[in-house]
Amino acid sequence: MNALTKIPTRLPEVFVLEPRVFGDERGFFFESYNQQAMAEVGITENFVQDNHSCSARNVLRGLHYQIRHPQGKLVRVVEGEILDVAVDLRRSSPTFGQWEAVHLSGDNKRMLWIPAGFAHGFRVISEKAHVLYKATDFYAPEHERTLAWNDPDLKINWKLDGNPIVSAKDQRGRGFFEAETYE
Repeated sequence: MNALTKIPTRLPEVFVLEPRVFGDERGFFFESYNQQAMAEVGITENFVQDNHSCSARNVLRGLHYQIRHPQGKLVRVVEGEILDVAVDLRRSSPTFGQWEAVHLSGDNKRMLWIPAGFAHGFRVISEKAHVLYKATDFYAPEHERTLAWNDPDLKINWKLDGNPIVSAKDQRGRGFFEAETYE
């Protein structure tokens, strides 16, 4: 039996991974990363950095991307729940400008694969959330860009519960048609 089930989204290169979880009265166990299992579902990139974010309810982070050194990300939540969003910024892609939103939580243990060339962000649904993500390239602040989370052309449904808590940097995000994108 496969260690991972691959669940497609509306964006063919973005997909959900559901791990095989072994649980009993003591708790649970699952492989959160296995290079061979990832290759079997189509993720052959090398990960060079792990990140851990903890945020409170209604914190909205993103939409971030790097114009040089683009990062593929494998995102999961170990505690709490988020709405995770990916936006295709590759001009040559048939899904350019389209987005996908997926619920990730410590309970469902699902992961989201977002390949390089996409902007990424999330909103915290629970009281707090611990988000872990593996990246395929190093963080390069001089190349980081922010796409406006509330861009009226993208019309992302963040399923807001009140006003989001957004950093000053993220409040200055550029609109989709003004943003730097990929070829």
